Amino acid sequence: MEIWRKNLYSIWIAQFFAMVGMSMVVPFLPFYIRELGVTDPNDLEKWSGIVFAGPFILSFILTPVWGALGDRFGKKAMVLRAILGLSISQLLVGLAGDVYQLFIFRMFQGGVSGFIAASLALVTTSTPKEKSGHSIGILQTSIAAGFIIGPLIGGFLADLTSHSNVFFITSSMCFMSGILIFFNVKEPPKIKDSKFYSVFANYKYSFSNSKIRLALISITVIQISIAMTFPTFALFIESFELETAYISTITGSLIGITGIANVIAAPWWGKRNDTKGFRKNLFVAMVGASIAFGFHTFALNVYELLPLRILLGLCIGGLVPVFYSYINKHITEDRKSGIMGIASSFTLLGNLIGPLLCTLFTFQFNLEYIFLVAGIILFVNAFIVRYYIVDLEINKP
Repeated sequence: MEIWRKNLYSIWIAQFFAMVGMSMVVPFLPFYIRELGVTDPNDLEKWSGIVFAGPFILSFILTPVWGALGDRFGKKAMVLRAILGLSISQLLVGLAGDVYQLFIFRMFQGGVSGFIAASLALVTTSTPKEKSGHSIGILQTSIAAGFIIGPLIGGFLADLTSHSNVFFITSSMCFMSGILIFFNVKEPPKIKDSKFYSVFANYKYSFSNSKIRLALISITVIQISIAMTFPTFALFIESFELETAYISTITGSLIGITGIANVIAAPWWGKRNDTKGFRKNLFVAMVGASIAFGFHTFALNVYELLPLRILLGLCIGGLVPVFYSYINKHITEDRKSGIMGIASSFTLLGNLIGPLLCTLFTFQFNLEYIFLVAGIILFVNAFIVRYYIVDLEINKP
């Protein structure tokens, strides 16, 4: 088997198990915060947003640093560092004694991780450029597939056992993924006479290139829209006043349905973007996602959410991965980790701002209106892409 294919499949498996572990906590994190002593509904909504945003504070700052170090010292080393950092952080989160410790350990998680950015840089460096869009789409399915199974398992285990046990299981899964990477992934060959670029140089390059700059801004806006719905999604499901003790399981199932649709769609978008214009595909996907988010606001029960979650998953598969593919086609090999690290950093910036905006909106609006705001933001961004990024096509060299 070709090295790039072996790396892709090995990273896919490792990333899948890591994402299963990481996403197991999504359905019940607000309930874990409640278990740690935050019982007032207003305080719970506030802390849910803050704790969700926690990992992305340090991660936004440090991911480009890890990326630049990957270009210098090796991409495999950065992947291993990230996955083992996740393992340690999840162990600490499970040991948290109060919400303040939980927040600190979540920040630590963001500071030492950056696994997705590191694995993306490793795979794209070892993959032929004409196959990069497809490879990124395939790699995206591991994230989506992990988010299918993770919330289902996490919600079930949270209802069946204690919340802290789920974090310990997550820690173990990340550690096992690290072992797989250590033994089965080959470091991409280093380019002879390649130059080392500092974090500052990579940022300067990114923002001086109008195509990459616009892509980074759009990535941030997209991720803000998606992330602002995460912190209170479980509370949103709880607001339907279901007569069941398995709210975490239902929440995980709805998140999982979105992930299934994402897995189906991501490779299709990846192939299409290797041969077709980027702009039209992204516009369609973004408008579809905005419609799905907007109609969450008007759902009367969880059954009406089902088609909306499916549509959302199909469209999300054609958003951020498309921009990653585009950026990958416009950077040289010796900048790969550094620039991909910055792209991932802007994804994390969106993940940081989104939950904080969610917290802000919960002071003024009911939970369901957060989805409408997310849809509006995506809808506006879709038309910016459609009308202002006229010549942006990822199939051009």
